[in-house]
Amino acid sequence: MTLTTTDQPPARAGGAVVPVLAFAGIVVAVMQTLLVPVVKDLPQLLDAAPGDATWVLTSTLLSGAVATPIMGRLGDLYGKRRMLIASLAVMVAGALISAVTSQLLTMIAGRTLQGFAMGAIPLGIGLMRDMLPRERLGSAMALMSSSIGVGGGLALPAAALVAQHADWHALFYGAAGLGVLSIVLTLLVVPESPLRAKGSFDLPGALGLSAGLVLLLLPVTKGSDWGWSSGTTLGLFAAAVVVLLLWGVLELRLAAPLVDLRTTARREVLLTNLASIMVGVSFYVVSLVLPQLLQLPAATGYGLGQSMVVAGLCVAPLGLTMMFTAPVYARLSARYGPRTTLIIGLLVIGIGYGGGLGLMDAAWQTVLTSVVLGAGIGLAYSSLPALIIGAVPASETGAANGLNTLMRSIGTSLSSAVIGMVLANTADTVGGVAVPTMHGFRVSFLIATVAVAAGLLFALFLPRQRPAARPRLRAGSEEDAALERAEEALHGLRDRVLDAGVPRS
Repeated sequence: MTLTTTDQPPARAGGAVVPVLAFAGIVVAVMQTLLVPVVKDLPQLLDAAPGDATWVLTSTLLSGAVATPIMGRLGDLYGKRRMLIASLAVMVAGALISAVTSQLLTMIAGRTLQGFAMGAIPLGIGLMRDMLPRERLGSAMALMSSSIGVGGGLALPAAALVAQHADWHALFYGAAGLGVLSIVLTLLVVPESPLRAKGSFDLPGALGLSAGLVLLLLPVTKGSDWGWSSGTTLGLFAAAVVVLLLWGVLELRLAAPLVDLRTTARREVLLTNLASIMVGVSFYVVSLVLPQLLQLPAATGYGLGQSMVVAGLCVAPLGLTMMFTAPVYARLSARYGPRTTLIIGLLVIGIGYGGGLGLMDAAWQTVLTSVVLGAGIGLAYSSLPALIIGAVPASETGAANGLNTLMRSIGTSLSSAVIGMVLANTADTVGGVAVPTMHGFRVSFLIATVAVAAGLLFALFLPRQRPAARPRLRAGSEEDAALERAEEALHGLRDRVLDAGVPRS
């Protein structure tokens, strides 16, 4: 697959482009987080059974997983700014639908549309790669990549405050308003990238990947309700394996696939995506454990007895610290490379979870744990797009980052399923209500620590890169485009040599 340009002049990024794109990422995070404060009340609010009400959350996860790689590929082919605006517009429509209903099926439809906003993250990173000079790219991508945590950290206490003092539908009106503001700012500030990938959109590949992801993530998210050994759960897992294998065979036969599996199989891309899953697991564990610990009554002997809003404020430093690590990441990566920065980030996350095992006795201790984990997760998240961009041709930036974002989402889904199962199986029943125990919280932190250790192992096997070598280009000039074509020719030559049976050095 080769890189082409349109007849437009090279895109030049003004000083407001990076904050506007990062704001789009924050809007996506707000959309994901806004129902967290009312999740336990959803069955009553929607007049539905608890198992049915969870589809309000599951539908957003599934549509986001499907949309992320597809919107990335569409951005490579038809314009990243155009697809970014389309993603946000679909999210706004979904938020408005949810804002005017308390009926379960309509709410699920609205939340499904909101999930399409997840495509904004890889599209924003792709726009930055296309427009920014080398000296600005590192910190810009770090901010964009961390925006999902920043938005989640800021939205949690704000959503809790709204949920406590206003009609819960106001949450959706607020999300829609932020989406409209993001669209307007993008139209005013962000130029379209002139870079396009050759080829056509792989519709069969998109349908196959969508089916495979739905079949995989459905049992992951609903397995605790259906039973992990039930015929439905096991049947869906088996069907996911079959569909994804057939999809992979199809993709390998196409000249312009939705996902270039040969590129994805390269050591640097494969290991980065595996590490991304582990970072996603570690990010979500703290988001599940600390709010529950903070809100449990002090009468339990270990609960901290805080309100919903205070609990949100105690966890908010997780997202704020992720934002402030972006310039730190840029300096570290410029000197040592994104591989080293990823390793440092994972080590800091490990320290956060290890220390957090003994810091669960007061609200200030949860704040300290949130700060340490936010710093580590911020460094790790910031490293991932740089590693991906450094390993794929410019024509595949959107699709490759979309797949990497999907890997993080799979990590958070696995985290939600596993930690939910742990907390349920270790809970005590008090007055007919299951109450999470301190043992369950500590086991959850241990699981996160194991995930971090696995991510660290993947990171250590990543090939070393010269710090200044990648990501290096703002591919908007003739010289940059020529260098990109030379790079892709080298990639193609290497792949042909490997296909001929010569082992990788």
